[in-house]
Amino acid sequence: MKTVKLALALPIIGLLAACEGGGHGAVGADKTRDRGTDKKHLSQLQAGIWIDPNGCDHWIIDDGVEGYLSQRLDKFGKPVCSGVGPATVATGNFKGGSSIPDSL
Repeated sequence: MKTVKLALALPIIGLLAACEGGGHGAVGADKTRDRGTDKKHLSQLQAGIWIDPNGCDHWIIDDGVEGYLSQRLDKFGKPVCSGVGPATVATGNFKGGSSIPDSL
């Protein structure tokens, strides 16, 4: 019975340990920097637009390892729904600006 408990506990401990560090250290207050492998300011990456099922725009950036998504808002804080593409499709060079290839 101890072996079974140990066999179940070890993967859980490993998963919890992976969540703690994440390999990037502390994130900190500055959310404008990519703290992953290539470590650069997010303004150096290229954004595209992903259209949600309701037809509204979201900024999307994919640097090959991490991805970023935020709702596109007008100056009054209301969602922008431009209709630049079909729903659930990303448009633009949102994988540009990174030297890390994305296999998907």
